[in-house]
Amino acid sequence: MIQWLFFGWCLFLGIQFGLFVHHFETQGQAGYYPRPPGVEGFLPIGSLVSLKAWLLTGHFDTVHPAALVLFLTFLAMALLAKKSFCSFICPVGTLSEGTWKLGRKLFGRNFRIWRGLDLFLQFTKYALLYFFAQLILVGMPTVAIREFLAAPYWAIADVKMLHFFTGMSLTSMVVIAVLSLLSVVYKNFWCRYLCPYGALLGLLSMLSPFKVTRREDRCINCGVCSRNCPAQIDVQHKVRVHSPECTGCLTCVSNCPEKEALSMAFWKRPVPGVAFVVIVMLLFSSGVLSGMLSDHWQTSLTYVDYQRLIPFASRLGH
Repeated sequence: MIQWLFFGWCLFLGIQFGLFVHHFETQGQAGYYPRPPGVEGFLPIGSLVSLKAWLLTGHFDTVHPAALVLFLTFLAMALLAKKSFCSFICPVGTLSEGTWKLGRKLFGRNFRIWRGLDLFLQFTKYALLYFFAQLILVGMPTVAIREFLAAPYWAIADVKMLHFFTGMSLTSMVVIAVLSLLSVVYKNFWCRYLCPYGALLGLLSMLSPFKVTRREDRCINCGVCSRNCPAQIDVQHKVRVHSPECTGCLTCVSNCPEKEALSMAFWKRPVPGVAFVVIVMLLFSSGVLSGMLSDHWQTSLTYVDYQRLIPFASRLGH
């Protein structure tokens, strides 16, 4: 329910932002709608640049402040409550889960890639994460960061992102269609093999005090937990799940037929599933609220800035 509520909210933000942009693209002939800062959550690479600028110079980006607030919030969620962003909030994760469940209904099962190839493909997302970390965190000098954050392209990076979806090229459509079809057959294909954001959150989540924990004295070794795990973790043969693939979705816990055999535990203290979900939502809400209260949520760009930049968005970045 939480997944689909967030997915619906993302769609609402996208529509509202589309109407905001359309107002400027029609030179004010279409009605004006306020710009929703939440769309900046779809700018993770720019957020990484903003993060480095903040750490090195103390400057908190004012052009897309919500992007950095949300990025920091998702990092904190991973550190404290597993990769819960992926299982509760991420719209791509929600769609991915919907597609493999559709595939299970169509074929009666989901397929698994040969173990050796599976491990190799999992390495891909970490290679992509390394590429972006090397490019931005290591290789991008302070001068280049300042120029990027002050450039017109960054000012309307959210508009460019919108245009990617509304004016999708044939290549983009083919790639998305292929990934969607693969996700029907294989569980969470994009998340498991290609998402560098998930790779980063997964590595941080290994430090989380929350871990799915199995009580060997209660376990009946039925294997239900392992068979139902969306991340294909062999929960049945672990005492505590330390895998970076664990999203804290609680699927294994909710499917366990033996009471108290499996639980989400804070260190080694079992926590009710509902309580864990409440903690996840509180972490997310606290991050967003802190951004709002600290005046790091609304962009510093004015109506006149958008009036000047948006009509030329298609020319920027080429």
